[in-house]
Amino acid sequence: MSGTLGCVLVAVDGSEESMNGLRWALDNLKLRSAASDTDEGSFVILHVQSPPSIAAGLNPGAIPFGGPSDLEVPAFTAAIEAHQRRITEAILAHALQICSDKHVTVKTQVVIGDPKENICEVVEELHADLLVMGCRAFGPIKRMFLGSVSNYCSNHAQCPVMIVKGT
Repeated sequence: MSGTLGCVLVAVDGSEESMNGLRWALDNLKLRSAASDTDEGSFVILHVQSPPSIAAGLNPGAIPFGGPSDLEVPAFTAAIEAHQRRITEAILAHALQICSDKHVTVKTQVVIGDPKENICEVVEELHADLLVMGCRAFGPIKRMFLGSVSNYCSNHAQCPVMIVKGT
């Protein structure tokens, strides 16, 4: 692609497929260069972290064996959230290492929530020119139950979507 892209959003989830999407974007896309009337283009790596409500759903709840019935165990939720942050940091570190190896400077962004909806929201917020994402290539049965983030984004994102399939 020619160097007219102002913002390329690359969604990563830690899977090798998403990292292959990042590699593809860095190897094949040329960003807009800085000119007097335009800003320089940028790659933005996006990771959508699971919402705390999912972690809270795993909370064992009230203290058993005669403890107060309305007392939750906040340490459990805090531990899950800290674990999620460590996972996010590891995913971004891996992505940033790929970029560093290719001598490309990128921006990163982390949001919390549903990946399908949040990726499309960030596309709109950043006015992205292109969304790049990997594809896990689930079979039809698994896709029916789990849904497909790439399929959702290809139908709802407000920009072109490049889905990089695994080889």
